[in-house]
Amino acid sequence: MLYIIGLGLDKKDLTLKGLEAVKGCKKVYLENYTSTLPCSVPELEKIINKKIILADRSFVEEKNDIIQEAKEQDVALLVMGDPLSATTHAEILLRAEKMKVKIAVVHSVSIFNAISETGLQLYKFGKTASIPTWQPNFKPESFYDIIKDNLKINAHTLLLIDIGLDVGEALSYLKEISDKQKEKDSITNKPLLICSKIGTENQKIVAGKLDNLLGKRFDLPACIVIPSKLHFLEEEALKKFKNN
Repeated sequence: MLYIIGLGLDKKDLTLKGLEAVKGCKKVYLENYTSTLPCSVPELEKIINKKIILADRSFVEEKNDIIQEAKEQDVALLVMGDPLSATTHAEILLRAEKMKVKIAVVHSVSIFNAISETGLQLYKFGKTASIPTWQPNFKPESFYDIIKDNLKINAHTLLLIDIGLDVGEALSYLKEISDKQKEKDSITNKPLLICSKIGTENQKIVAGKLDNLLGKRFDLPACIVIPSKLHFLEEEALKKFKNN
């Protein structure tokens, strides 16, 4: 059996169902390339009372070692957040099914529902976008187009930030693209939300215009939210974050 188990957003988010499953597994892998673990690996090992093997992108996406092992014994793949939030984990399920391996998914909290901590209504979010780390000769701007498309339909935008990318640098990308496009109704004139360590005891949400947030320091992991047209209850909820 192959178990794909969500760890949630904090070290205490592992569900009882997930804990029971992982304790029955002979091998436990931790996917360590789509998100940042909120605790050390030894801390997590202590919680589950199992030795953890780190699994990088190539091991999970290009090899079938985990699936082959799951033919003979129970194997767990631990994933930050909810296990099926990233397409890479849906893909391994398809491969396992083709190889006739039994699968069990244990869901958990993810940024996609925890973002409701902002007070913004989940059903009003549009397409999610990711901000990648720019390279000298590669500066993709597709995430900015998604923001504009969402704003056209009065939908909020959740912007995920590449692992290792500083929030300030991600904000500078938004600023650079906005300045280059010279929009009349630029997002630089709209309130943004910076959400860091959501779902943990150290979570912090800050609201402000882009220019005012540039240069400030934010803890990782973090994401950016671009609100669209607000319901009066959403307006009331956002007021408390402007003073953070």
